[in-house]
Amino acid sequence: MQVIIFDNAQDVAQSAAEWVAELINKKSNPVLGLATGSTPISLYKALVNKHKAGQINFNQTTTFNLDEYLGIDEQNKQSYRHFMNENLFNHVDIDKNKTFLPTCNQGENPRKQGLAYEDKIANAGGIDLQILGIGANGHIGFNEPTSSLASRTRIKTLSQQTLNDNSRLFAADEFQPTLAMTMGIATILDARYVLLMATGKNKAKAVKDMVTGALSAACPASALQMHENAIVLLDKEAASELEDQEYYMWANTQNLKINKEFGLYHNY
Repeated sequence: MQVIIFDNAQDVAQSAAEWVAELINKKSNPVLGLATGSTPISLYKALVNKHKAGQINFNQTTTFNLDEYLGIDEQNKQSYRHFMNENLFNHVDIDKNKTFLPTCNQGENPRKQGLAYEDKIANAGGIDLQILGIGANGHIGFNEPTSSLASRTRIKTLSQQTLNDNSRLFAADEFQPTLAMTMGIATILDARYVLLMATGKNKAKAVKDMVTGALSAACPASALQMHENAIVLLDKEAASELEDQEYYMWANTQNLKINKEFGLYHNY
């Protein structure tokens, strides 16, 4: 696991944008795994700016989102399809027919929908780079604590902590879904690269458990310890409970030298 610590959240977003941009510019048909939530918004803004500046094009890119609320219409402003359109897709040259979310409409079998989503990812050649955030309870996607580390795309019941954390996004009289479709942990680990962004003091405990804690379903993000190419981008607040920060910073200076000569990726 490569841990990189930045001064602030904006630097985290800019670094993440460089990883995405290099992949898009390096590979002819890149496949991105995307995340929603407050943390990646600044990443998407940076990518839109790069597109407007002529630095990247998305016309050959395929995307798969981590999750979507169960039974929610994509026109609903609370849907993750709406979120992605508003924050990224409407502002770049991506073909929306190549942007996928793990949807499950009213009356559809979520088990069959989960399998169908896995097939779509496989048919696209697998995910090259998966963007992740992390919940305060250590969840990735909507894989809540106790999720199987071998899980695949499926329906999940959201924990009370996740519901509380997300309640700020819903009006007092607005329905807040308690179920969602999400990529499984094994699905996430299949990505060739995983890029996790975490900012803010409220994520510090989860980050510590992920990076240096036990490999455990109690912290689903700890499964990234098993990934060959996991990159963790943190601001100082999110990194505040990590020990050996000097080592992470030293290791990053060494990696920067290698990246400057050979690029961020080693197998594209």
